[in-house]
Amino acid sequence: MHALLAPFVQGVELAGDIRADMTRLLTRHGYPKTVGHCVRVAAEAKRLAQKFGQDQGIAEMAGWLHDVSAVIPLERRITLAQQLGIEVLAEEVTAPMILHQKLSAVMAREIFQITSEPILSAIGCHTTLKADASALDKIVFVADKIAWDGEGSPPYLEAILAAVERSLDQAAWCYLDYLWQQRETLRVSVVHPWFVEAYQQLAPIMTART
Repeated sequence: MHALLAPFVQGVELAGDIRADMTRLLTRHGYPKTVGHCVRVAAEAKRLAQKFGQDQGIAEMAGWLHDVSAVIPLERRITLAQQLGIEVLAEEVTAPMILHQKLSAVMAREIFQITSEPILSAIGCHTTLKADASALDKIVFVADKIAWDGEGSPPYLEAILAAVERSLDQAAWCYLDYLWQQRETLRVSVVHPWFVEAYQQLAPIMTART
């Protein structure tokens, strides 16, 4: 484990059961709500994996760990990411919250011993998606949006649930386009370049179908 991450697991017994260990870690730091979100995202990712012919266990594991970096205080994320060798983009300096996807991937590898690149990739882009996203990347991205951690139901929920019945690309596009249309009124007016690249890559495919 990287020495910089060791303080976050101090006092947490890691037994090798990913779901239980994730629960212990987040609960120890006062994030029981995030535990619930991770469990819901994992369940939705497993459901989507079954629907789209992907490995259910891998999808579920990525869902469990996708927000594990909630334990890192927002004000420490930029410096810690840089110290861990993570590339920090200008947009992530402006909105450090977005860094949690990259930090969660590193924590999954360093703390939970996840070596599967597909899992790490899916965790690492679950907020923004990215260009050339794999099916697993899209599954965890969509699952995170369906099982969101806000109050009530998200305004796009009905549309994304309908879209996922048509295709995984349709579901991913549903959220990408929703957020793209809202980009001028976002609370933090930052559009992440990975998001833009994913949007631009899917745009001609999706618009050709309409």
